[in-house]
Amino acid sequence: MGTMQNQPQILTKIYDFILYLVPQISKFPKSQRYLIGDRIESCSFEVLELLIEAWYSQNKIPLLNQVNIKLEKMRYYVRLSKDLKLISLHRYEVISEKINEIGIQLGGWIKQQRAKR
Repeated sequence: MGTMQNQPQILTKIYDFILYLVPQISKFPKSQRYLIGDRIESCSFEVLELLIEAWYSQNKIPLLNQVNIKLEKMRYYVRLSKDLKLISLHRYEVISEKINEIGIQLGGWIKQQRAKR
């Protein structure tokens, strides 16, 4: 069940998102890298961890709801990064699009889990 081949696509999406995100955050000025950068990174790693837990859990919905909240926090932190000019508009758009794709897949997974009840 837990092999890379049959894992949900959302896990691949968040993994690829983190691969893209970490180098972007490393470019933040030192003063912000440890404040906003850490929050964005922490949220993204927590999303990955919660999705892995959900994948192996019988009761997925509470974990998936937590992921939803983390994604929303990440959206705000990323927007703040753009408004503080820590990331370019282009990078903001790329990151936001990736978060939205994860959100869409998450919504589908939640919907599927609720239909099982």
